[in-house]
Amino acid sequence: MPSYVYEVVHEDGTAGERFEIEQRMSDPPLETHPETGQRVRRVYLPPHIGAGRWSDRAMTKSSSDDKKLERLGFTKYVKASDGKYEKVVGKGPDLLKK
Repeated sequence: MPSYVYEVVHEDGTAGERFEIEQRMSDPPLETHPETGQRVRRVYLPPHIGAGRWSDRAMTKSSSDDKKLERLGFTKYVKASDGKYEKVVGKGPDLLKK
């Protein structure tokens, strides 16, 4: 059963506390808080997408794969201890200076 988020609606129209409740998709939305009887409205939140092709973890993994970067036509430089950037893969100058 899916969980839905509701928030209490104060008399002046401002939002109050939020709570989650499990309901069937076929159930009508709540109009009152199940314990206090206060007026409530359903809160629509954006979906949470924690993985996939564009997640932080996937992007870090793909940008650290030197062979893949070179195959895709990218050039990767790494900062050296003296403040210069040395080429690791790809086309371009071997060293970048400030």
